Amino acid sequence: MDSLDDAFEQHYSQDNGRPSKPIRLMVGLLLLKQLENLSDERVVLQFKRNPYYQYFCGYSNYMPGMPCNATELVHFRKRIGVKGFNLIFKMSVALHGKQAQESTVLIDTTVQEKNITYPTDAKLAIKIINRLNKLAKRHGIQQRRTYVKEVKNCRLSIRHFRHVKKRAKAKKALTRLRTIANKLIRVTTQTSHTQPV
Repeated sequence: MDSLDDAFEQHYSQDNGRPSKPIRLMVGLLLLKQLENLSDERVVLQFKRNPYYQYFCGYSNYMPGMPCNATELVHFRKRIGVKGFNLIFKMSVALHGKQAQESTVLIDTTVQEKNITYPTDAKLAIKIINRLNKLAKRHGIQQRRTYVKEVKNCRLSIRHFRHVKKRAKAKKALTRLRTIANKLIRVTTQTSHTQPV
């Protein structure tokens, strides 16, 4: 931590203004914020409640108050910049030695949120319509209608599916999307068979 003090002291002036918070406190809060995936306000509040956080940040005795304002973390991040973050990262790697340079890492992802979109009927119908329009355009198949504007309006109506008063309109829009998809499938297959390749 002394090396961080030496590296970051250039960002502070010694003679004017209010004394700054200890660098170990600010670096510790940034590390805890990243490790626990917390916001600035949350990490400051957790510091107040959790004596382990306080010990990690260099306090040997329990301190019941807030260590700093959450905005001070923002100012500290701006002050140290990207070079400061790289220095903190190098320090944490150096502390762990060979353990930080493992070739494989095991991660338990049972609780992590997945970025999944579920295939609802509306999404599938819209996907079919868009793909058929692209196929027709790529192969030069003439279509009487592409239904682009109507699909857009139906998509907007479907988002009210859970609203009691607008559910009937949403169901009607979903039915219309299915009808459009089926109609485009029929028209595209018929015209692709009749047109010479």
